[in-house]
Amino acid sequence: MSNLAAIVADIAEEMRGASERGRVADYIPPLACVSPDRFGIAVVLADGTEYLGGDADEPFSIQSVSKVFSLTLALGLIGDGLWARVGREPSGSAFNSIVQLETEQGIPRNPFINAGAIVVADVLLGGGTPAEAIAGVLRFVRGLAGDERITIDASVAAAEQATGFRNFALANYMRSFGNLHHPVEQALGVYFHQCALAMSCRQLALAGRFLAHDGRDPVTGRCIVTPQRARRINALMMLCGHYDNSGEFAFRVGLPGKSGVGGGILAVVPGVATIAVWSPGLNAKGNSQLGALALERLATRMGWSVFEVKG
Repeated sequence: MSNLAAIVADIAEEMRGASERGRVADYIPPLACVSPDRFGIAVVLADGTEYLGGDADEPFSIQSVSKVFSLTLALGLIGDGLWARVGREPSGSAFNSIVQLETEQGIPRNPFINAGAIVVADVLLGGGTPAEAIAGVLRFVRGLAGDERITIDASVAAAEQATGFRNFALANYMRSFGNLHHPVEQALGVYFHQCALAMSCRQLALAGRFLAHDGRDPVTGRCIVTPQRARRINALMMLCGHYDNSGEFAFRVGLPGKSGVGGGILAVVPGVATIAVWSPGLNAKGNSQLGALALERLATRMGWSVFEVKG
């Protein structure tokens, strides 16, 4: 790992000078105001050592990266019973597609597309009121990162509520099949607020550590989930974490990862490290253009891949 600091610094510099930066998610007004010039990267090793580059400490809207944490909480509430309501297969469709719900009787293909994450939010409501569910997500993420400064951006949540017509359609459609057990407005309230979590790359990489270390915080030893559950969440991230771009990400990066339209990506190097990158410009599939490129370069230079057996 002796050259990791130099590699992270080099990648941050390369991304700073990149000319093709993608397009910000302008359909959510607060995200449209974020400069595409931003880029951050954070790598956190098992011993807690941090390697930071660029805007690694600037908070951004993590959006669908939050689905990793809400899924973890939902599995803690109802375990494998979740899979009766949400599938585990790649969608091959856009993150907000409604087409598959009709042919598959209101069962979303996986928990990382919008429809699946809305069902997960509905599960979180089983533990109390919307306010309590939202507070539970925030408390969980703060605990994972060890940082009480993490907040939910109320302006982003309000903007999603005001513009999320397709998400309302998805939720109502699933409610018609009986796959939402609470009022649509409540499930979407939880969903919109979890997506509005504001975190920096450093905070996000810290929060994801349990996924790289058999479900435990490698520094404190605290068990977050079982080793089997951590492996399965990683498997879903690999297969479904970038929607209909997941195969391309696996091909180029070779690591489990979850993206969000705020430009963030959380990636996992099992047994070694967690990585968070942020660049708000998106590619045509809604994933961070420079974030994916930075992860590809980092994985290549460090020899990190779940497909490379070392021994």
